[in-house]
Amino acid sequence: MLTWLCVAFGVAVGSALLPVVSIELFLITLMTSESETIPWLLVGAVVAVGQIVGKLPYYLAARGSIHLPRFLHERLHRHRHERPPTPRRERWRRRTKRVRGWLEALRGRGHRHPHWMASAYGGSSVLGLPPYMATVVLAGFVNMRPSLFVGAGLAGRFVRFSLLAASPAVAAGWLGIPL
Repeated sequence: MLTWLCVAFGVAVGSALLPVVSIELFLITLMTSESETIPWLLVGAVVAVGQIVGKLPYYLAARGSIHLPRFLHERLHRHRHERPPTPRRERWRRRTKRVRGWLEALRGRGHRHPHWMASAYGGSSVLGLPPYMATVVLAGFVNMRPSLFVGAGLAGRFVRFSLLAASPAVAAGWLGIPL
């Protein structure tokens, strides 16, 4: 059982860092095959902690607490040879200007109404809508308190993954199919 919990924690951290890995699919598969040996509440707790640990770097980077290494920073901000503006470049500059303005307005709203972001983040941690990854970055961007980020995220992710871990057994019970 401990081995499976460690594997679940590792997959949860990995799926949080690289969103191409589906922790939901892994969790349902794990609970379908090992449901009699692993308590679903324990699996929900382990996976929730793994998800929060994996999302912390995104939150801290958006908050400005993690900075790029110097060689990457210089590479990204090195002056390029000036080229004459093209219509494509002008469109790109206009689009990024709009996005920057939207993000600044969002940051201002987050500072004026801190509970707005906490409720959006908490709801997203349970439902997945809006996408959890986006709300993690936005939470860092509007400088949500770290204790609120961890607390709301753990509570929401625990509910989500506990219900998901229990779902194979519940479905099998309703359908009368032994697991």
